[in-house]
Amino acid sequence: MPPRTPTEPLHIYLNDHLTGAFGGAALAVRMARTHPDSPRAGELRRLARDIEQDRDDLVRIMNRLGVPVRHYRTWLGLAGERLGRLKPNGTLVRRAPLSDLVELEALRTGVEGKAALWRALRAVADTDPRLPRAELDRLSERAADQARTLKGWHQEVSAAVLAPRSGAGPGARRPVR
Repeated sequence: MPPRTPTEPLHIYLNDHLTGAFGGAALAVRMARTHPDSPRAGELRRLARDIEQDRDDLVRIMNRLGVPVRHYRTWLGLAGERLGRLKPNGTLVRRAPLSDLVELEALRTGVEGKAALWRALRAVADTDPRLPRAELDRLSERAADQARTLKGWHQEVSAAVLAPRSGAGPGARRPVR
């Protein structure tokens, strides 16, 4: 079998996910820092640690497979997270509640993508002994748990941020503060 090349689909695929993993981990950490007094502060910190661990697990799997980490891509993930902070959210001076909803949606998207990554790797683990099946199953389950947690938070935050204010008519919009 000829040696693998850096442009092989697996190399590209894993580095694409690693780019997202760096951005997602940075977003999760920032969300936890932004809400230190929230009723879910402990859960946010745990989620951020788990997402960072998932990113580190991906790097270990890449190393095991001999896939080089494209470090410029990790910087792109971090830069993307920072650029995401510049979104218009209805206020220029302070954090708006809409930011919480948009950030939760970004994190949910990342977690769903990560779950798909673990499933894709699991699909080839039976033919590639370098891929640890039990570890991929564990990572898939953790991603599913994260997705369920974020779905619940998303429902709560959506209702709080997007619901019309009391006394407003059915078509009234709630201002973002």
